[in-house]
Amino acid sequence: MRDFTAVVEKDPVTGLLVGYIPGFAGAHSQAANLDELQANLQEVVAMLLEDGDPKLEAEFVGTQTIRVA
Repeated sequence: MRDFTAVVEKDPVTGLLVGYIPGFAGAHSQAANLDELQANLQEVVAMLLEDGDPKLEAEFVGTQTIRVA
């Protein structure tokens, strides 16, 4: 079992949640709620891993608040 960190955003036009794994080409999906998005991402990642281990082009580090005066 492997763990990956997904970034989740809400599309302002469609209202759908969009999730992707930074640096993992093709590892993205969308859904109406978080449970559905997680299931979709698990399915996509499992399918992508059938081709072997990915060469991640980036790694999620975290978030940072930027204050602008």
